[in-house]
Amino acid sequence: MGLDDLNAKILKCLQKNARQSNAEIGRQVGISSPAVSERIKKMEDLGIIEGYKAAVSPFEMGYQLKAIITLRAFMGKLKPFLEKVKMYDEVINCYRITGDENIVMEVVLKNQKHLEAFIDQLITYGESKTQIVLSRVIKQKEIIPI
Repeated sequence: MGLDDLNAKILKCLQKNARQSNAEIGRQVGISSPAVSERIKKMEDLGIIEGYKAAVSPFEMGYQLKAIITLRAFMGKLKPFLEKVKMYDEVINCYRITGDENIVMEVVLKNQKHLEAFIDQLITYGESKTQIVLSRVIKQKEIIPI
């Protein structure tokens, strides 16, 4: 079972609202609730559907700053950093990239002192550049074009 037209329609429904019932999805795509459930289970098993989550506001949780930090790793420090970055609670997204820098991170921090302490931890691994996020222009898109 791959991504046929019916599965694509189910995925679109889930991406819009993963909390809607299988019966509601079935009404939207024209099949029964058990058929929706079976198709969703198969897509989960295949890894097409990776999971479900609750979107939480960092601001409401006390994180007043969001920053984009790039890191140009020192010679021999990239692999150790790739292991260490998984342990930083502040990092909400991290990508290995091409170009002058090796890493780009999206981080949330409580305040400027927290930012300073976080940057101090990065010094061991490389040269960092920090940009403070002022506002979000586009809400993060979880919807993959189908």
